[in-house]
Amino acid sequence: MSTNFVELPSARHFALKHCTLPKISVNGADDFAAREGLIKADLIIADGKVDQILPYGSADATLPAADLRDGMVWPCFAELHTHIDKGHIWERRRNPDGTFMGALENVKLDREANWSADDVAARMEFSLKTAYAHGTALLRTHLDSLPPQHRISFEVFSAMREKWKGRIDLQAVALFSTEMIFEPFFDDLVQVIRDHGGLLGGVTMMLPDLDAQLDKMFRTASDNGFDIDLHVDETEEREVLTLKKIAEAKIRNGYEGKVTVGHCCSLARQDEETAKRTIDVVAKAGLSVVSLPMCNMYLQDRHTGRTPRWRGVTLFKELTAAGVQTCVSSDNTRDPFYAYGDLDGVEVVREAVRILQLDHPLDEAARIMTRTPAEIMGVADRGVIAEGGPADLVLFSARRWSEFLSRPQADRIVMRNGMGIDRSLPDYRELDPLMDK
Repeated sequence: MSTNFVELPSARHFALKHCTLPKISVNGADDFAAREGLIKADLIIADGKVDQILPYGSADATLPAADLRDGMVWPCFAELHTHIDKGHIWERRRNPDGTFMGALENVKLDREANWSADDVAARMEFSLKTAYAHGTALLRTHLDSLPPQHRISFEVFSAMREKWKGRIDLQAVALFSTEMIFEPFFDDLVQVIRDHGGLLGGVTMMLPDLDAQLDKMFRTASDNGFDIDLHVDETEEREVLTLKKIAEAKIRNGYEGKVTVGHCCSLARQDEETAKRTIDVVAKAGLSVVSLPMCNMYLQDRHTGRTPRWRGVTLFKELTAAGVQTCVSSDNTRDPFYAYGDLDGVEVVREAVRILQLDHPLDEAARIMTRTPAEIMGVADRGVIAEGGPADLVLFSARRWSEFLSRPQADRIVMRNGMGIDRSLPDYRELDPLMDK
């Protein structure tokens, strides 16, 4: 017997009646009246696409139909910032004190000892099965790219991208310390990124030659047509102002590609005047900011025997108000940087609303895992529900925000190309052979 809250018709042409949709994630919904950012509509699905978005209750009564009884319908999730190359290593390489430095050290030890192509592929596959079952259709991962790992992991990633084509669209970012940008290794890394259609990334730090590092990064990206995605200011140290330096470098170099910055934690530790100056230049430069609320609450302000004094996240509301594109994502899953997580877009939205206080009102909350990250990734049509667009949808029994945010939505239905998928999650026992190393 099915455990779904509603049965989908087996026909290729059918109606989803009495739906509740987040207006911010629907194209062509200007004429629909919204309450808390939610609108009522009927959806007509035909040949794997959203054929029509109709007024509530107006679908042709002769069509096969599923009555959602006001249940929510979202576009599939877009994960802008993940690390599926290091995911699920917790059982063999834990972080004993839960600190950032402990995470760095233990990931390094595990990478050097275990990250063969087979090991990385098995853990990536497990992560993608999980994300797909939860309703993700678009995912960007950072790949640890210290030599020789850059050549191993990008090869595995390209194979995964081809294998998962049509289920999850994948993007990859090279992750390395930008201190290494003047070393001979960097030329080889650029070649690998070019060969595999990746993005240029990196971990930036406040060092004396940071401006020179950034200038070379932006020149390299311009010369090769790369977009940039950086780890920035993942620290509680208020004097760290790398974010402002990056924005200034983008302007200084006349760089025209997309620049995404993740974390930006120290911004929330700075005085109002300093933070405002940084936010102004970030907006002027057109940077996009992704907050990783679950991972940053786990790592930031962690001191033995002391309760944390702050939430670890960036100034999300202030950045958004300044016109900066902002979104959230999962970040790490079950590794030394974050011991938990399941690449579940619902969990990320629920926790982001709590941690960042994105409620009161909730009108645009849905965009943070749908429309905005998809736009940042350059695949704007994947983060919305639109007539003529793919019927890649997530259906919920929850009718209102309070219902949606109060339960994990375990009975959700994920539709791809107009059909429900098998939502069975992979068993952690599949990873047991890797944990015996």
